[in-house]
Amino acid sequence: MSPKKYALMVAVLTSFLTPFVGSSINIALPSIGNEFTANAILLGWIPTAYLLALAVWLVPFGRLADIYGRKRIFTWGIILFTVSSFIATMSVSIDMLLLFRVLQGAGSAMIFGNLFAIIASIFPTSERGKALGITITGAFLGLFLGPVLGGFLTGYLGWRSIFFFNVPLGILAIIAVTRVEGEWAEASGKSFDILGSIILGFSLVTLMYGLSILPETSGIFLILGGLIGLALFYLVEVRIESPVLDVKIFKNRSFTLHNLAAFISYCSAAPIVFILSLYLQYIKGLDPQWAGIVLSVQPVMMTIFSPLAGKASDIIEPRKMAALGMSLNTIGCSIFAFLGEQTSMIIIIIGLGFLGLGFANFSSPNTNAIMGTVESRLYGVASTTVTTMRVLGQMSGMGVVLLVLVLVMGSSTINPQIYPEFITSIKIAFLIFAVLSFLGVLASLAGGNRDENQS
Repeated sequence: MSPKKYALMVAVLTSFLTPFVGSSINIALPSIGNEFTANAILLGWIPTAYLLALAVWLVPFGRLADIYGRKRIFTWGIILFTVSSFIATMSVSIDMLLLFRVLQGAGSAMIFGNLFAIIASIFPTSERGKALGITITGAFLGLFLGPVLGGFLTGYLGWRSIFFFNVPLGILAIIAVTRVEGEWAEASGKSFDILGSIILGFSLVTLMYGLSILPETSGIFLILGGLIGLALFYLVEVRIESPVLDVKIFKNRSFTLHNLAAFISYCSAAPIVFILSLYLQYIKGLDPQWAGIVLSVQPVMMTIFSPLAGKASDIIEPRKMAALGMSLNTIGCSIFAFLGEQTSMIIIIIGLGFLGLGFANFSSPNTNAIMGTVESRLYGVASTTVTTMRVLGQMSGMGVVLLVLVLVMGSSTINPQIYPEFITSIKIAFLIFAVLSFLGVLASLAGGNRDENQS
């Protein structure tokens, strides 16, 4: 195969792995909860711990890749993710499982902090949208197969088999990446910003933990501390000679607005499988296999239409396609804002269909628009930034859900006595996500056209 095909193969494999384990583990949450006697809040930390580690390490590993080489850091990320997946099969407590989810998040940060930059560096502008569409299709395929395979694996082999499933795929990706030619290190020889990395990591951890313990007073103070930390991070980075993140790039209006849209999109996307997995199994009484099949409707739509959307964004203004996608997301979230105990499966499938079409039409065009608003020397920064915005969006989305669950349900486990409160939590969460999705439409339309900011 040509170097481009090897690069696409690695991109599809790596973009498949993390969404697969994430969506499949969401299906297995009730089984994990039963084994470790964990409540809904603690179960929520299984996806959140991964997202938090991913958010904390994305920017530092992206900068290290600029200094020491993108492919080198990318390869080590695949290795770390694969090894931590294998060790996670040996978890004997919820705390141990959370630790390995953190390690998986660190490995994913090394992967996704560089993936889009590598694709943008290998493929010319005329082929970039198509390549990104194929890459993101791998992620959507992981989202599709995750609930289906995750349900069957959990039902017949136990939830640990989900982590083991990642191991051979990770090994295949490690072998394939050795066939990718070239190395990219635009900041070779420059120093690493340790101070900025520490401030950013501390701020994100403080902010997320504060969200998780609301409405306690200490949670409010932690959130304020996290926001102050982010402000301090900006002040430090704007003055430092070799920042871990070049925050000056946000002066590019189109770049900033498209990243804002990415943040909003993933904020509303991340909790969907988590919420509906619990709803389908607890409220509707489905087993993990059937819950996975129902939830697969959304990623099936995303897998089918994402390559088409990516290719189309090489021709049509990406911002218009992204806005269309967010409009469909708004409709999907609005449908689920009226969810109840008697809601028919047809309505649930229709809602998932709208969300699948929406994310398919948004993700590839949005990424293409972002990479097209910067010069090639800033591909590394742009790749790290868009991935960070997505992860922060996912993290914030899970934070919103955890907050709503705490406010409405307290620390109670999900049982028939509190089903009404659980459904109320679902309605509130999806109403919030519907409003955010509409704001994403406006942000996408306000963003500039592709390449208009390049010089």
